[in-house]
Amino acid sequence: MIDIAKLRENPEAVKENIKKKFQDHKLPLVDEAVEYDKKLREAITKGSELRAEKNKISKSIGALMREGKREEAEEAKAKVKSINEQLPKLEEEEKEYNEKLTEVMYQIPNFIDPSVPVGKDDSENVEVQRFGEAKVPDFEIPHHADIIARVNGMDKESAGRTSGEGFYYLLGDVARLHEAMLAYARDYMIDRGFTYAIPPFMIRSSVVNGVMSFEEMDAMMYKIENEDLFLIGTSEHSMIGRFQGQIVKSEDLPIRMTSYSPCFRKEGGAHGIEERGLYRVHQFEKEEMIVLCEPEKSMEEYEKMWKYTVEVFTNMNVPVRQLECCSGDLADLKVKSCDVEAWSPRQQKFFEVGSCSTLGDAQARRLGIRAKNDKGTYYLHTLNNTVVATPRGLIAVIENNYNEDGSITIPECLRPYMGGKDKIVPSK
Repeated sequence: MIDIAKLRENPEAVKENIKKKFQDHKLPLVDEAVEYDKKLREAITKGSELRAEKNKISKSIGALMREGKREEAEEAKAKVKSINEQLPKLEEEEKEYNEKLTEVMYQIPNFIDPSVPVGKDDSENVEVQRFGEAKVPDFEIPHHADIIARVNGMDKESAGRTSGEGFYYLLGDVARLHEAMLAYARDYMIDRGFTYAIPPFMIRSSVVNGVMSFEEMDAMMYKIENEDLFLIGTSEHSMIGRFQGQIVKSEDLPIRMTSYSPCFRKEGGAHGIEERGLYRVHQFEKEEMIVLCEPEKSMEEYEKMWKYTVEVFTNMNVPVRQLECCSGDLADLKVKSCDVEAWSPRQQKFFEVGSCSTLGDAQARRLGIRAKNDKGTYYLHTLNNTVVATPRGLIAVIENNYNEDGSITIPECLRPYMGGKDKIVPSK
């Protein structure tokens, strides 16, 4: 949610930002917001004036009575009564306009950073740089589902019976490799000064509305029936929600945290669930990172954060690239975002394994997260980034460490979490 002051000062700049995101259908929202804001302020001003008048008149009634000016006192009482009758209507108008303004403001996209490339959708995202050598071996790499099947590492058939499409059982050394990746990512982030947390895996609607747009919520979130609870799509949501309504001491900033959680997503629409493999599923696990910081520090933190993901994957022998997200590919709350994509030697292309974003003060405004210093209170900036998400990250590790004999070399950094094991060998 943008600062209403910016909309008052320059509604045309807000419209220009909407156009850059190719969301012209949202342009009328700007004029709606301006009108609701005007009516809200008028109702507030009139209410304040009436209350001040009421207080002034009320104070005069006693003096008039003491002076024996009964008729004037009765007139004053009648005015107070009239004001009392007007105030509830004004208060109702104020509430109505405030709710309508908030609803509209929640739909207006955040201002994107000037450095964000303008483009309609993810096909116009821009590759910035690569890390590691994207190799294609001189032997065939099977589909990851087939590689895993040869080491008895997955059972989707049984998961289909218990839970339906988009779920899976991971077994044996593959399950262990999956957990090793998460454990390594956790320890990597702790070593860089991030506080480790395991957050709630369900959050209330007030937190959901605070951390994401309505469109994202409808497309992603599973709601618990008859409860004001949603399963998290990422632990960023509950981690940022932890600070809802809080005033943080400026000396405690920046707050850097890393968190583990399972994640649940509908994954519907055009890019639906694949029957085969683990690329797009309803349930996965992730090591996440979040930062809350001073507004002037957010870009500095952003540049650090995505590089952590790059190093984690290159340490696991996975070549990656940084892809700058264009304006049309940014979710409404985001100021700037980039994806970290892993190399697939089988498909000979990159695919997303992580995403880093700074959201400015959009989430902080929605959730009331502020900091306090000697000059007063102000909204913080919030950032988030994927360290490792599996099983998608698992696919990248398996493909890039696959050997011609069907075995999978375990990256050195993961071996301490695998009991020193250096290979996963096919059983058939």
